[in-house]
Amino acid sequence: MTNTKAVEILDGKEVAKSVRIDLKKEVAAFTAAGHRAPGLAVVLVGDNPASELYVRNKIKACAKVGIESFLRRFDKDATEEQVLECIKELNQSDTVDGILVQLPLPGHLSEEKILEEIDPNKDADGLHPYNLGCLTAGVAGLRPCTPAGIITLLDFYKVPLEGASAVVIGRSQLVGKPAALLLLERNATVTICHSRTQNLDQVVRQADILVVAVGRSEFVPGSWIKPGAVVVDVGIHYHKTEDGGSKITGDVEFGSASEVAGKISPVPGGVGPMTVAQLLANTVWSYKRRLNLD
Repeated sequence: MTNTKAVEILDGKEVAKSVRIDLKKEVAAFTAAGHRAPGLAVVLVGDNPASELYVRNKIKACAKVGIESFLRRFDKDATEEQVLECIKELNQSDTVDGILVQLPLPGHLSEEKILEEIDPNKDADGLHPYNLGCLTAGVAGLRPCTPAGIITLLDFYKVPLEGASAVVIGRSQLVGKPAALLLLERNATVTICHSRTQNLDQVVRQADILVVAVGRSEFVPGSWIKPGAVVVDVGIHYHKTEDGGSKITGDVEFGSASEVAGKISPVPGGVGPMTVAQLLANTVWSYKRRLNLD
């Protein structure tokens, strides 16, 4: 069965722009009242080209809303002690409200140990065990950027969450589990699946809302999708083409899925911009709490 009307694109770029406009107004009001600007510190270890690009984009995004950014750069041979000492200093800084460690880290460094060193109140990525625990308990805290960005995207397009059947494919701490918890918090009925789920196509076909974060290119074909469903594609994969160019795909087979779905996020331009927008929102949220501006 195919979609009889054109699919609606969940435009993450447009929604992220709207989020930035609101944050810029909020920050401008605080600084006009005599408060300092919010501050985000980014810790970058090594020379991974993708990480370099992501960090540049995040710093540019900070500037657009009036957030001051602080880059702490280490070469790829930096010791764990050096990185941990840097984070301890940032934890104590009065001008830093958010701390982001750009992942992945070089193999000799423990991501778990380094992320746990971040003050939970400055955890801009929302990945500290304390904040993940707050999410599980339904307590206010910093939320993981990608899942929180997905909820903002769905809200912008007025997707009903309460009572909806939501299926999340993926169980990572970064996306799958927190996305499921955020949907549950909004009274959706949530099923968490993964690549080893039996009869996965049948489970997916029951979803009013489908979030795919399985990490496999075009893993979900359109034939699995319930007609009219809302599809959020978290994956992003880069491929070299035969003519020497490049191609980007998501975890969903966009062509066939867009013939069936009612709404779908593109790759790129869907979830990615929302992740960066939520990073900014988390930094401002932490800033307001630290300065008692709520």
